[in-house]
Amino acid sequence: MNSIYSDELVTATELNRQPGRILDKALEHPITITRNDQSFALLRREDVALFVKTAQHSREIVELLNTAFRLLLKQTIGNEHPYGWLAVFDTDELNEFINEVMSAYRVSDRQEQAWNELEAIIHEWYESALAISNPELEAAFSQTQKS
Repeated sequence: MNSIYSDELVTATELNRQPGRILDKALEHPITITRNDQSFALLRREDVALFVKTAQHSREIVELLNTAFRLLLKQTIGNEHPYGWLAVFDTDELNEFINEVMSAYRVSDRQEQAWNELEAIIHEWYESALAISNPELEAAFSQTQKS
């Protein structure tokens, strides 16, 4: 689905006269119902849920990337910040993180599986940040890389 709304307009009178036919159309694509100077969207509940989830994820991604860019600009991000864990990465790692997240976000296009993959990428980076910030884990990791 490329757009939330279709070009198909249906009047409230048509909806009252042919509710079954209009609902059948709404299974295929969103319908705009007009009444006087008002417009209403009729679309599947699953589609609405996915649009809401997309909006929520998009807000999170913007905040996440904003934090990464602020760190690249050498701004201080406190540990209390939800994405303060990004501060453990150097410039090259932050750029790699930004590229990975942006690439995954570009292909997300409101698909549940794509959002899951994007969440997995962020989680992996978060886990890496925890490992880097833990001296014992960092030492163990460094030892295995030298071997």
